[in-house]
Amino acid sequence: MSRIDYSVWDHIEVSDDEDDTHPNIDTPSLFRWRHQARVERMEDFNKKGEEIDKTLRECKRKVAEAQKKVQELSISTSDDAKKELTKAQAEEKKLKKEEREWEKKMEEHIREEKKMPWNVDTLSKEGFSKSIVNVIPDSSEETEEEKEKKHKTFVEKNEKQIKHFGMLRRWDDSQKYLSDNPHLVCEETANYLVIMCIDLEVEEKHALMEQVAHQTIVMQFILELAKSLKVDPRGCFRQFFAKIKTADQQYQDAFNDELESFKERVRGRAKIRIEKAMKEYEEEERQKRLGPGGLDPVEVYESLPAEMQKCFDEKDIGMLQEVISKMDPTEAKVHMKRCIESGLWVPNSKTDDGDEKEEDATYEEVKQKEEETKKE
Repeated sequence: MSRIDYSVWDHIEVSDDEDDTHPNIDTPSLFRWRHQARVERMEDFNKKGEEIDKTLRECKRKVAEAQKKVQELSISTSDDAKKELTKAQAEEKKLKKEEREWEKKMEEHIREEKKMPWNVDTLSKEGFSKSIVNVIPDSSEETEEEKEKKHKTFVEKNEKQIKHFGMLRRWDDSQKYLSDNPHLVCEETANYLVIMCIDLEVEEKHALMEQVAHQTIVMQFILELAKSLKVDPRGCFRQFFAKIKTADQQYQDAFNDELESFKERVRGRAKIRIEKAMKEYEEEERQKRLGPGGLDPVEVYESLPAEMQKCFDEKDIGMLQEVISKMDPTEAKVHMKRCIESGLWVPNSKTDDGDEKEEDATYEEVKQKEEETKKE
């Protein structure tokens, strides 16, 4: 049997009536009754939060409709429209007041949730499915090697789940998925999603990249919220979703600005990666076509005079002989040497005395063929 760590009980909620009980009272039954009462209180608290959230969202929807109506009526110049405009403005004012009241209730509910002490149920509930705020313990700084190993291990184990989260669209779906998989709320998930975005952009899957980018910023906002509150990210992701779903325009704009900025960075990184891949591919191709002397035939060809290029284009030895005869002998030898080293010209003459003689033999070979042509 494993030993119980009794120090944890210092943090557990104890009711006022949990003092010494009478010896005739069935203590186990009493604990069961108290546990049931605690569970019911928690359920009521969560239900209350859901109702506040639902009402607030409905109130925001009505405010948006009222604002739209006021805007439409403001454009019209008829007398009826002016009368309706007065009513619409009064309705908008009333709805905004209700909205502020429900926002205060939501803020109060979140504050109450933060203050809730730990109890047996929240401690034993797997994966921080309830947003109890817990202080992050101090940990020693990880080395880059340890971080890389940790990231690789996490991705190998959870890659499928991370990709699924990256493809979600609705706030509620994302919140539920993280509730079911709270271990995904971490830096490793955010880092993998960033890489996933760049991969998708490189593959020119732009729409998918933008979708995953949205989820990447969701995860980063949760991590930033955890840092600001100094809590475990798994304990505050619900607060992020509660905030973003009922957010004012300023908070929503901040999220959207960060999202657009991130997508631009992804496009920039993808472009750099593509350019690097193209350079590597071109270098590989260049290495494959290097001639016996280590020169690139494409580069040598482009450095030749236009008249010599034409000879190689048409594969006309007679034309090449004629061009060389009109060139300065020293310049002709240099060009022919480079042609041999790049593989553009394969000499028939066989020499064993080094490059200079091979160069001379090649030049003389072309000249000889030229003379033979003239005799004929």
